[in-house]
This record gives sequence, C-alpha cells and structure tokens, in this order.
Amino acid sequence: MNHVKLSLPECRFLLHLQKGIGITKGTSKSGCFLSDKPVNCNYLGLKVRILPSVLDSIKVKGVFFKNRFVMPPMQGDHATVEGGVTEKLITFYEKRAEALGLIIVEHSYVNLHGQLSKRQLGIYDDHLVAGLKELVKRIQPFNTRIVLQLNHAGAKAPSRLGIESVAPSAKEKARELRVDEIEMLPYTFGRAAERAMQAGFDGVEIHGAHGFLLNQFYSPITNHRQDEYGGGLDNRIRLPLAVVREVKKKMGTRLLLYRLGSVDLALMGTQIEDSQYFGKALVNAGIDILDVSGGLCGAVPDELKGKEGFFIPQAEAIKAHVDVPVIGVGGVKTPQFADRIIREGQIDFIAVGRSLRKDADWALKAIKYLKA
Repeated sequence: MNHVKLSLPECRFLLHLQKGIGITKGTSKSGCFLSDKPVNCNYLGLKVRILPSVLDSIKVKGVFFKNRFVMPPMQGDHATVEGGVTEKLITFYEKRAEALGLIIVEHSYVNLHGQLSKRQLGIYDDHLVAGLKELVKRIQPFNTRIVLQLNHAGAKAPSRLGIESVAPSAKEKARELRVDEIEMLPYTFGRAAERAMQAGFDGVEIHGAHGFLLNQFYSPITNHRQDEYGGGLDNRIRLPLAVVREVKKKMGTRLLLYRLGSVDLALMGTQIEDSQYFGKALVNAGIDILDVSGGLCGAVPDELKGKEGFFIPQAEAIKAHVDVPVIGVGGVKTPQFADRIIREGQIDFIAVGRSLRKDADWALKAIKYLKA
C-alpha cells in the first residue's frame, strides 16, 4: 500500500470532500495524542499519516493545549526581595499569554539555600502563595496552560546574598551536602509543589538543567561523590528521581514536567545516551512531559549560538525513547522553523524564549503568518 503524509488541515479538507473516511487518533499510555503515529484512513488506496502543525491542539493527561507554542522559563528578576509576585512580573506574562499553548513561569527557589538572585521568584514559604494565585488568575482567561518551574541553585547560589551554597561535591565556595540533607530535598521540592497547587497552577516543572543543583548531581563533571548519590549513572540520577516521585504525590491530576539537561557538550560530561536512559527513568517515575535543554553548557552555549533550534536534535533523540510529549528549544526565531519541526514529528511542543522576551506579540504574529 502507498503512503502519503498529510497535515491535519489537509486531512480535514479530505474529510470534507469525502465523508465516511475513517480516521482514528493514536494514543499513548500517558493518554496524550500522538499525532505522528499512523492512523487508519482508506482513501483511493492510500494510507494516510496525520502530522500536526504548531497551531494544532493537543491533550496531555486530559489537559488541553490550544497550540504547541511554549514560552519557556526565563528569569526576569521582577519579584520582591522576598521572592513575591509583583505587578511587573504578572504584566510580563499577561502580555504574552494570548497566543501561547503553555507558559512555564521562571524558576522559583524552593528554599533559601537555593536562591540565585536578589529578585528571583520564590516558592519557599506559604506567604508567597497569594501572589502566585493572582498570577494564575490573570492568565486563566486566555485559556493558556500555566506551569511553575521549581529550582534549587546549588553551587550557583551567590555568596553576595549571604547564602551558603551547597553542591553534590565541594566546589570553590560550595559545601558538599551531607546525606541527611540530600534526603530532605525531595520533601522540600514536594512542599513547594503543594504551594504551586494551592495557587492553581496547571502543573510544575522540576528544573534539572543549566548547571543547577539537580543537574549538578546528574553530571559526572560536578558529582564526584563516592556514596549512593555519586559514581555510576544510576547513582547520579537517584536524587532527581526521588524528587520526581515525591513531587508526583502532590500533583493529583495536574501535570509534572522535567527540564532535562541533555548534554554538557564536554567530553567527560553528560552524553545524549545518558539522557535517553535518564529520560525513560523520569517517565517511569511519573513525568508527563519532558522539556529538553542543555546541561552544564547552559541554555545558550557558545558552540551553538546562531543555529536555530540548537537543542532540537537532542530532544528528538530522547523522544524516540519515551512515550510522553517532548518540548524542544534553542534559539527559535521564525514561525516557519517552529511549524516545520512540529510537522516533521521531531518534537511535540516548541519553546520560543528570547524572541518572545524581545517581542510580546511574537506568537500572535506567528499565528497570523502561518494562517495566511
């Protein structure tokens, strides 16, 4: 039998022309629509494969996303000195919400040792819930899903804030964490997730990328421990998986995402094969969506600057090994590129960061362009 690939709009047009064509949606174990799977369609002897566009909706664990555009977490430093929500912070997200399928709010520190900057958003105490609730309330009218990223800076916590930075292994000014302190971290993240649920977020994302604490445990460059939390790969991912399992208990029907530092871009660092293995373990632990970015190399590595979609290959490689949707990211600038990557089935969501930071109407303009 011959095969052709059609986009969803093309398939809808085909259905309009010929009623009675049977097209069924493929689903994964997680309950999400896998639009890049073959579907049943008999028309003129052709087997049709439906491929979505970036404008098509998707459901994940019963949660509806109106399109595949994601605004990834980007630190704005618009919070109060105590980590509270401000009108300036809310306005930043409100101006960009209308055309997005998903907003992942910038990283919030889960305890005082995990703070990165003076005006970083916080989730370490109950008194912060009211402000976060107002943020969610202002975004909900746009029918855009909103998720809060949870983070601990680890060795990156600056001494100028009067913080004693901690790490999996002693490094410069960072003290090595004791085992009892490590064992408390899942509960710290779990309590932060409870606050996010109280505020009304559609889910949370655990930050395991860009050289922050959980990424520091994952990478062999920064983790030199000789106990159950260091050494081989299974030991290095022990803490991140424990955090995921504890946070999962707090989520109910809401979504749990993980930002995975897929590669360190260093010979002795994390490699893509490690992250394919880790990705499967994360899904088995309860992750609903994987958000693939860089590891110790950071969000915008010098080696990859100037290349649109520079972490898409890593996201695609991990997607081949998991049964949940995957977000790709990396210097996306044009709607044509974003749409093509989705249509080709490389990833399920596309994150657009700096372009949206520069132009609050980027997604609105992108949708208008793609519909023209």
